[in-house]
Amino acid sequence: MSGHSKWSSIKHKKAATDAKRGKIFTKLIKEITVAARMGGGDAASNPRLRVAIAAAKSENMPKDNIDRAIKKGTGELEGVNYDESIYEGYGPGGAAVMVESLTDNKNRTVADIRNIFSKNGGSLGENGCVAWMFEKKGYIAIENKNVDEEVLMEAALDAGAEDIREDNSNYEVITAPEDFESVKAAIDKESIPYIVAEVTMLPQSTTNLVGKKAEQMVRLMELLEDNDDVQKVYTNADIPDEIVNNI
Repeated sequence: MSGHSKWSSIKHKKAATDAKRGKIFTKLIKEITVAARMGGGDAASNPRLRVAIAAAKSENMPKDNIDRAIKKGTGELEGVNYDESIYEGYGPGGAAVMVESLTDNKNRTVADIRNIFSKNGGSLGENGCVAWMFEKKGYIAIENKNVDEEVLMEAALDAGAEDIREDNSNYEVITAPEDFESVKAAIDKESIPYIVAEVTMLPQSTTNLVGKKAEQMVRLMELLEDNDDVQKVYTNADIPDEIVNNI
């Protein structure tokens, strides 16, 4: 199993509480605002904004919140200017970690992230130290009990999916970033429910962790995800199912 899919199963399992939902909304609003600032407020001509709006809708964000975030990005409403940064480092056992952030204070953010790494068995590295291990892809995870394999394969592959693989109880649909929306639309058309649907960074190889190192890795990822300036966290860590299931 890819490191990303393992972490996604943990992340989405833990995101069901109202407190988590509040953090999710904050991160989605930031992404919508930056997407609108960089590519304009018309989702039809701004792929990044389309994906951000779709993610917000999947979390049941009210339309008014989405519209305000777009207007802050385009300058119609006053808003904060966020800078994008990517941080790279190593977790317990040498597992690769990438952190995407949107922040109004880079000095604060890098200090916070370095502190989280150092206190949880990891270390912040130089730019480029682990990025080569990851590849940008569209990723859709579907519980295999919720779908007919032939229906899924026909819909996804006809829409341009690169690969469909089975991992324990899930099917994982992999796409090129530019084909993500069309593949997701084809899956939606078949009314196939999914656990995760996002453009992400998939590891090209994984680092197996067990015992204390695996537990430390989960804790590191949790704390990074909980940081207000962090948008997304990726890892190539492969964490045992018994640790995932005990969270």
